[in-house]
Amino acid sequence: MAEDNTARFALKTELLLRIEKLGLQQSLFPTSDELIDKLIQQLEGISPIPQPLQPKHLPSLLGNWQLVYASAGTIVTRQIASIPDFGGAIKIKRVWQILASDSNTRKILASNSAQLELPILGEWQLQANGHWKWSTDEKTATVSFNSFSVQATKPFGLSNWSFPELKIPVLEFLQKEALWITSYLDQEIRVGRGATDNLFVFRRDVKPST
Repeated sequence: MAEDNTARFALKTELLLRIEKLGLQQSLFPTSDELIDKLIQQLEGISPIPQPLQPKHLPSLLGNWQLVYASAGTIVTRQIASIPDFGGAIKIKRVWQILASDSNTRKILASNSAQLELPILGEWQLQANGHWKWSTDEKTATVSFNSFSVQATKPFGLSNWSFPELKIPVLEFLQKEALWITSYLDQEIRVGRGATDNLFVFRRDVKPST
């Protein structure tokens, strides 16, 4: 146990330093780093919480998380990267996720948000709301989203002005499910794997996200 704790500390320290060195813009766009991916895989092998979706471990899973690395980018950043001669002008301010328990069902409420700075148009926030429903292995969940929203938080760079949030519900028959594996979890970082094995590293946010 002590050896695992020492290894985890060393791997996490090197991982976070390498992600920080990449910078937020590069770490969230489709630019997989082989060394970072290898460090993540090593961490997955010594996860202190092998079944993070067990009810007793949910307090460690729930809360506010900042996304700091995505090996193949995110849905948003992949779309931006595909825009010729324009993607570089769009700045990712932050990407975060809020997980909360749903006391009425065996589900976790999930809110994924991204804050972008667009040329001329100013700062905008995108959000997707949905839920996780986990399976018997208490590590894998199916994820679906029931609404999306967009809001200009600082239109045209004006900090004292904002547009109302535009919320778009997704009809139930149009909601698609995707597999999501929480492959590593401790009190500071979390690793998720998407359906195509993309790696996502989250770091716990001690300050509430709005």
